[in-house]
Parts: sequence; structure tokens; C-alpha cells
Amino acid sequence: MNTTIRKEEEKDHKQIYEVNKLAFQQENESKLIEKIRKSENFILELSIVAEIDNRIVGHILFSKIKIIGDSDYESLALAPMAVIPEFQKRGIGSELIKKGIDKAKELGFDSIIVLGHKEYYPKFGFQRASKWDMKCPFEVPDGVFMAIELTEKAFEGKAGTVKYPDEFNEAE
Repeated sequence: MNTTIRKEEEKDHKQIYEVNKLAFQQENESKLIEKIRKSENFILELSIVAEIDNRIVGHILFSKIKIIGDSDYESLALAPMAVIPEFQKRGIGSELIKKGIDKAKELGFDSIIVLGHKEYYPKFGFQRASKWDMKCPFEVPDGVFMAIELTEKAFEGKAGTVKYPDEFNEAE
């Protein structure tokens, strides 16, 4: 089976909703995607799907966020990332993350923040965000709040607290 990795198209929206609903076994992430799509934080090129035989089996979304410190800095949030359970453990999530990182670099972004599995994301270069004195806006274990620099020293002098857009709070 060949996997095609590409940016989402409008015709994919219903399948993307279902992929996230199946992967997370709830609709919060699906609703979050719909809200972000309607916001100024949405970047079409960074809403990426994995497709096998014309079926969307995975999806990843990177959207704009701010790091609030001495100044405000733009970054990206990787959230959510989902693969249908029957297609998990086949490298599809890895392909989505790698494609997203490459596309984010190509678009000129210099960093990405993720709240996720501490054993999974470091494989792609993510490190504890606390390394750069970055804080999550809510209480989470240090190891699950991570960041990656897409350009050298992207976080230098940018300590602060990540501010997720309101859509993240409204999705529940």
C-alpha cells in the first residue's frame, strides 16, 4: 500500500473529522480542527493528510501560536496529530511529522511546540521546552511539553509562556 502525504483539500474535511474522532475516541480534536480552520492561525499548507487508496488514514495540523515573554514571538503548535487505529504502528505518523517539519521550514517558521508523548516526539528532534525556559500555560509534566528549533538558536532570548489561541480552549 502506497501512502500519499499531501496538504488537505476541502473535500477531505469530513474524513479528517472522522480520522481524529476514531484516533482519539472523542470529538474534541475534530472540533478543534474545525475551529482553527476558521481562524487567522490556520495555515492550509500545514494541514497535512496521509491517504491510502483514496482514504484519509492520518492527519496532522500545525497552527500559529505565540510565545509571550519580553516580546511576543510567533511559533507553531503541532496539534492534533492522528492516525486511524488500524493504520497505527506503520510509520504514517512519522511521515506526517517529517513532512510537517519540512513544510514549516520551507514556509519560514523557526520553531514548533508540542504537548505529547515524551518517548515519541524526541525521535524527530523535539526536546523539553523547559530547556529554553519556556512554560506551558497549564500544569503538565515537564517531559510532555516539548519544542524544536527549525533554525539555529531560534529560541535564544525567547523565554516565556506559550499562548495557545482561544480555539484550543473552546474545543472541549
